[in-house]
Amino acid sequence: MTVNPSGTLYGVGLGPGDPELVTLKAARILKTAPVIAHFRKKGRAGHAWTIAAPHLTGEASEAAFEYPVTTEIDFREEAYVDAIRDFYTASAQAIMGHLAEGRDVALLCEGDPFFYGSFLHMYDRIRRSFPVRVVPGITGMSGCWTAAAAPITYGDDILMVLPGTLDGAALASHLKTADAAVIMKVGHNIDKIKQALVEAGRSADAIYVERGTMQGERVVPLAELEDCAVPYFSIILLPGGRGRRIA
Repeated sequence: MTVNPSGTLYGVGLGPGDPELVTLKAARILKTAPVIAHFRKKGRAGHAWTIAAPHLTGEASEAAFEYPVTTEIDFREEAYVDAIRDFYTASAQAIMGHLAEGRDVALLCEGDPFFYGSFLHMYDRIRRSFPVRVVPGITGMSGCWTAAAAPITYGDDILMVLPGTLDGAALASHLKTADAAVIMKVGHNIDKIKQALVEAGRSADAIYVERGTMQGERVVPLAELEDCAVPYFSIILLPGGRGRRIA
């Protein structure tokens, strides 16, 4: 009896949003993988699919996994943890079904697969049972500081990457000692982040970036950002180089 070799899961980093920033390796896998998997919010195409679309041939099967919850429930609540854990487990099982039948799966990942992404949960669940390969991508924060024309680190600057979901006191404490910082997961945390920057004495330096490298890109000093709802995946930059620039 002939046994089909198992398929390989590819975590494909797509970069910050501009389809032209997809690597050659990622583009090759997108064109050849028999199954293209991606996560999305219910009723949406999803950012990852939109980025990958110009590189897809239309011949692969699509495996779309829709989040049961996103930001409508606090991620610390038990209901959120239970729902998202079950969702990731079911998604991993569906992917492993393809792999067991010998089909490679390309899982689309915004930015880099190993940096704050849903791919990590698939990696943890699948890597001991099937081959997994990761294709690195340009991070969203790199795309944002380039869009803002804001060199982020000079000399021996230390860069901090902070999730905006931290409590205000923790954010302020980190920001007080940061040479440079990137604050991610902004969304409804925006007011808390603004206050933390004020407490740290760094609000004047902060830059707000929305949809960096994508259509509709917006870059403004945070002090000039009007009071309004902002996307969860927007980013706030605190460039370094204070006293470290050699002119």
